[in-house]
Amino acid sequence: MTTGCSLLRLKRKFKVSLLSLLTLCLLLLINFKYSLIPASLLLPVFMNGSPAFDKYDINCLAIYDMDPVEVGKSLIIRKKHVMKDTDKSLINLMADCPSFIQFRGYDNVCVSEEEKDFPIAYSLVVHKSAWMVERLLRAVYSPSNIYCIHYDQKSSAEFISAMGGLTHCLPNVFIASKRESVFYASISRLKADLNCLSDLLRSEVKWEYVINLCGQDFPLRSNIELVSELKMLKGMNMLETIQPTPSKKERFTFHHELRDTNFEYQKLPVKTEQKKTPPPHGIQMFTGNAYFVLSRKFVAHMDTSIVVKDFLAWSEDTYSPDEHFWATIVRLPGVPGEVPRSQSDITDLMSKTRLVKWQYLEESLYPPCSGDHVRSVCIYGAGELRWLLNYGHWFANKFDPKVDPILIQCLEEKLQERQKLFQSVATCG
Repeated sequence: MTTGCSLLRLKRKFKVSLLSLLTLCLLLLINFKYSLIPASLLLPVFMNGSPAFDKYDINCLAIYDMDPVEVGKSLIIRKKHVMKDTDKSLINLMADCPSFIQFRGYDNVCVSEEEKDFPIAYSLVVHKSAWMVERLLRAVYSPSNIYCIHYDQKSSAEFISAMGGLTHCLPNVFIASKRESVFYASISRLKADLNCLSDLLRSEVKWEYVINLCGQDFPLRSNIELVSELKMLKGMNMLETIQPTPSKKERFTFHHELRDTNFEYQKLPVKTEQKKTPPPHGIQMFTGNAYFVLSRKFVAHMDTSIVVKDFLAWSEDTYSPDEHFWATIVRLPGVPGEVPRSQSDITDLMSKTRLVKWQYLEESLYPPCSGDHVRSVCIYGAGELRWLLNYGHWFANKFDPKVDPILIQCLEEKLQERQKLFQSVATCG
């Protein structure tokens, strides 16, 4: 019996090994064939004779179905791809707003009556890669929505000019009236969103929900799908809120000072030995992440609440306050859409807001990253297209055209297909 089982396992192992070998051989053949990106695969996009960004002759349906030949082509493109999408090229394109709007399809977005009656607000906190910001904006764009862009005061002059061009060409996009110099894990990152939220509350658009995003996020749902999902929240908020671990508690138990560092972020909050006083008003602490889906009533309440203002001031000298601020105040008794303190943890996988793939959880919770990693976070590759679209989340992070331009191109194509599908059943105004 043991010998029989061993032989069966050996046969299975041999079959798996043979399949892996055949797949490897196929990819090597593709690698040889496409060792340089042929002109037939590269489809540069031009407007008025000026280069915009590169597109590739790739079959996204085959990528979605994990066809080895097409996935192999995407790997070669990724290997040979040279990023040419500069902030300056976007600025040049937006010099002629009508042509830019037509070229990028902002004038051809279906808006159903349901979407008109349920506008969404966005807070976009960004600092680099103007084309990626524009592609994110285009992917979530609807004329019925309102978009606040907060750029980092430390951003390059060309990036800031490009953000200004977007607001000049698109009437429902504006720059935050107050802007921060954003430093990693400091209060400035939280204040950037708060500045946008304050402006959005005072805009003429009576949005129902607000969603915050960064420049390396991308949607996995079309606008009309998001409207349908948001309606089902029935006034509740959606974000991660969990009991803090001992290591997370140190972030707000001790005083932190913003100090210069050789690290890429220039300055970082550094822990001191000075203990902080307990949170004001007897607030019970929870942790989560910086990203949320919040109702207008919740934001309006937060904007006028003395308790929230005191808690914000108390959080000034903590590490990464955006990762406890929202998670804690959504648990405050009496806030609109309150999550009771007695309710169990809502993890980032339970909340549909934003899908992040952590390297240390790959193989156990997620399939392996097919792109690259930065600080233990996966920058997605084309091999994750199907997984991303079917996991159930509304947005995901991180995306970077320098790592994999094919995935972003295919996500854009898939979202446009969904838009057209809904256009066929919705009456567009």
